[in-house]
Order: sequence, then C-alpha cells, then structure tokens
Amino acid sequence: MVLDYIIIAAYLVGILGVGYWGMKRSKSKSDYLVAGRRLGGFMYSGAMSAIVLGGASTVGGIGLGWEYGISGAWLVTCIGLGILVLSAFLAKRIVKLKVTTVTEMLDLRYGGSNGLISGIVMFLYTLMLTVTSTLAYATIFHVLFGISNVWGVVIGGSIVAIYSIMGGMWSITMTDVVQFVIKTVGMFLLLLPIALMTASDEAGGWAGIRERLGDSFFSPWSIGGMTIVTYVIVYTLGLLIGQDIWQRVVTARTPRVAKWGGIASGVYCLLYAFAGALIGMAARVLFPDMPNRDDAFAFMAQEMLPPGVRGIVLAAALSAMMSTASGALIASATVFTSDLMPAIRRVFGMKPKQAKIEDGHVAGDSLVSYRVTIFVLAGITMFISTLVTDVVAALTIAYDILVGGLLVAIVGGLFWKRGTRAGALASMLVGTVTVVVSMFIWGILANEPIYFSLLASLITYVIVSLCTKPVAPQVLDEWTHRLSLDDRTAVNDVVYTDVER
Repeated sequence: MVLDYIIIAAYLVGILGVGYWGMKRSKSKSDYLVAGRRLGGFMYSGAMSAIVLGGASTVGGIGLGWEYGISGAWLVTCIGLGILVLSAFLAKRIVKLKVTTVTEMLDLRYGGSNGLISGIVMFLYTLMLTVTSTLAYATIFHVLFGISNVWGVVIGGSIVAIYSIMGGMWSITMTDVVQFVIKTVGMFLLLLPIALMTASDEAGGWAGIRERLGDSFFSPWSIGGMTIVTYVIVYTLGLLIGQDIWQRVVTARTPRVAKWGGIASGVYCLLYAFAGALIGMAARVLFPDMPNRDDAFAFMAQEMLPPGVRGIVLAAALSAMMSTASGALIASATVFTSDLMPAIRRVFGMKPKQAKIEDGHVAGDSLVSYRVTIFVLAGITMFISTLVTDVVAALTIAYDILVGGLLVAIVGGLFWKRGTRAGALASMLVGTVTVVVSMFIWGILANEPIYFSLLASLITYVIVSLCTKPVAPQVLDEWTHRLSLDDRTAVNDVVYTDVER
C-alpha cells in the first residue's frame, strides 16, 4: 500500500497547490463566485462533469449496481438527463440573465425581494449536497487507511475547505478540471475493465456472470418503475434549478459555451452511469455478502487492483467526491451571504452592507465574509456527516427539498409570463412545508413527498398568480432585455441597465 499512499498524498498536496494558484486569480467577487464568467468549452464541460458526478454518483451508483444490476444506472442517468435538458433549453437563458444566485433570478423576474424563503430552501439543499460527498469520501479513507468515518470526514473536509476558502470558484474550477481528468482515467480506463475481467475470470465468463446474478440484474427495470419515475422527478428536474449547477453555468464565457459544453457533460454523465452499474455488478460477483452496498466501490479498489493502479483509482474517487463537495460548499456560502443575510437584515430593519468598490471591482477584503462563511459551513457539514450514514438518503433529502420547494416558481418564471411574485412565494412556502411533512409521514426514501409537494406547489402557484396583479411592465422589460443577448457574445462584454444593483 505504500505506493498507493504516495499517490494519494501527491494528489491531495497537488489539489491544495492548485487551490493556492486559484487564490492568486481571485481578485473580485465575480472571480471568487463565478470564475470571472470566462470559462471556455473544455474547462466548462470538465468542471460541470466534476461537480455533478460526486459521491452519490460514484459510491452510490456503484452500490446500486451491486444491489440491482444494470438498473442501478438510473440514478446517475437521470442526473445526466438533467444536465442535457438544462443545457439544451435553459443554460443560455441563465447565462444571459447574468445572475449569481437563483434568488437573484427570482428577484429579477418577479420584482421585489424573494430571498428569505428561496434562500432557506436552497441553503438546505446545498448543505445536504455537501454532506453526501463528505460521507462518500469518508468511506474511502476508512477502507484505505483503516481510520474511523469521523476522521475520514475531518481529513477530507478540511482539504476541501482549505482550497475552497483560498480561491473560491477559480480554485474549484482548476481543481475540478484536474479531478475530471483523474476521474476519467481511474473509472473508465482502469477500474471498469479490471473489474469486468476479474469478475469474468471468477465466474467463468460472461455466461457465468449472468448465471450467478440472475436475469433481474440484466433488466433495466428491476429497480422498480416508480423508483425510476421518482429519480426523473427528483434528480432530472432538480438539476435544472440547483444553485450549485447554476453557479457553474454562469461561469461560461458565452451562452453558446454553456449550451454545447453542457451537452457534452450530459453525455459523459450517461456513460459514467453505466460504467458505475457494471462495476457494481462485478462487485456483486466477487463480494456477494457485503453488509453495506455503499462499500462496493472501496472493496473493489482495495481487493482487486494492483498497487499504484489502486492509488490512481482511489484518487479518482476522491476527485469525484471532493469536486462535488467543494462546488456545493461555495454554493451554500453564496446563498447564505448573498441571499439569506440581506433578507434577514431586511426582516430586522437593518441597513444592507455596501460592498467596497475599487477600480470597478468589489475589493478583495469584501471577500472576507464569503471565506468566513465557507469556513463555518465546512465545520457544520463535517458535524452533520458524522451523524448521517446513508449517502443516497442524504441526497434524496437534498433534492426533495429543492424540487418540492422551488421547481415550480423557477420554471414558471422562465416560461409563464403571468406568474406573479405572490404566486411564487406562496408556491415555495407550500411546497417546502408539504415535502418536509410528507417525509415525516411516509419516510425519507418514500416517493410520496416529492409527488405531493410538486402538486401542492403547482396548484398554489397557478391559483395565486391568477388572483393577483401581473408583474410590473418595467420588471418584465428588464427581463426581456437581458434575454435578448446574442448567443455568441461574451457576457463580460455586456453592461445591463441595473446589473449588480
């Protein structure tokens, strides 16, 4: 294991080095939160793939493959479908709006301030998303070093926090691109072929694998039709509105980059889904009696791979998990600092803080609040991660709250001009309450919470919007003006009438 330890250590030190380099490039709020809005196609696509394919996609996806076979690919497939739909139909609009948070989009579309309810919902979502990846890389440290999950959480969480605090989105983008390359090599070129060949040798060929696993493992529907529908609703639709995803979308240099770079990322996610399911199936042949399906990846890497190769594959897994954790962490900090804190100050009648401007940019010392928030939230995430044990359950909580609370208000604002601020606020409140109450009644992993919350949110949005006055014409004019930007125009070359007001 010495060679593997060296590779893992070199990877972790290298990631911190890239984070330090990113700190040198983060000179403004735009640099720190959205990488200056100037990413090209390859960097954008690689970073998007890195952030959406995290612990749940790697550890959870392989675990589902171990339990259900090829049907276990549905979770990650639905994530890939979400990226494809987002990129094909929404990404260009999001980039043109030139917003940083989902709440800013709601304010721009409906007028007024919508930060309190939407900020709370989005904050809970991004925080739980950070927890899922923290849980996932803790299992890697546990199997690799034999340390407890608590120490795995502390070690991995500290590294993610350090490079996120240093350079913000620039550090995260650079580390994501490196992690994307490592993940591609580790999962597709090393673990997948080695796992399949080892399982084939153990079972006496592909026919032997089929005989050992049974026909259900080769059916795309064995996970259950209602589960697949729920995955589509929760993950495919959830990918359309997540702050962590939107914050990555707005890093694109042009709307065209956001569309085609995102489509490439979506295709990559679909390939990753089936790779994970096949690795999980191979693990079921080799380790049929594992007590916890989420240990399938770690056991495959630990027992089946030769030294050196094992270190690269484990580094690839850590790449997947840390990239998602860091993206969700900065998204959570952005929502808290940009949306929640101003809303709380308004509630208590406090004056909003004015950012210090130097040479047309937000001054570097104004980024202190974001760095402090990331530090505090990293600690909270690590604490929660010591209490939660199921990766997929944590991810389900995050997406149920997000989709049930915000989907209708966001998508309705993008496509229905008659939607009003009162309708949006009412739908967010009703949807969030419904999903939380439903979880207590039917359970975290039940399908009912997302169905009932979406239905309640949609009915509320339509009825309240039709019963209240339409959005003011000047608000819709500004909205339409921003969406008129040409797809090939760099966003940083455009000055809006009230940008960053």
